[in-house]
Amino acid sequence: MRQTLRINIPNLISFARLLSVPLAVWLILSDAYLWAFWVFLVACASDAADGFIAKRFNSETVLGGFLDPVADKALLVSVFVALGHAGFLPTWLVILVVFRDGLILLGALLYHVLYQRLSMEPLLISKLNTTVQFLLVLGVLGMAGYELEGRTVVELMIYAVAATTFASGTAYVWVWGRRASVLEPGE
Repeated sequence: MRQTLRINIPNLISFARLLSVPLAVWLILSDAYLWAFWVFLVACASDAADGFIAKRFNSETVLGGFLDPVADKALLVSVFVALGHAGFLPTWLVILVVFRDGLILLGALLYHVLYQRLSMEPLLISKLNTTVQFLLVLGVLGMAGYELEGRTVVELMIYAVAATTFASGTAYVWVWGRRASVLEPGE
């Protein structure tokens, strides 16, 4: 059973990931790509750890249900913007990723305001999208930090991120649209 606002280890891990966002962005903008790679890798590991601990020790909370995806999206959107600014990612991809997350946030707020119900249940395509985004960022930062070549792999990952980002955004619009079509505002 999910507890409401209890602070626990998984929530603290998610909060620490949220706090890593400014550090990761600053490292990228300071051309400290190797350090940014390691900070981002630890953040990725923390995403896996908080979910594992919450499920394994039955410590899922409503707070964690919101904090975990917010930390993921804050980290990914911020790092995508920083990598786009640094010239590592194409502008169109950064816009697509930011637009999708903004659309989901706006849709969630609108859905909550209209129907007073919102459960944070990530879709499978969204989990895949987050994983592919994490892998792209790790690849870009790792190659930049370790001065490796591999532009073809990065190009393929860019298109994989674009495809899963588009599919995920479309899926959320479709799912929430279907849910909203069976509810009346205020029910």
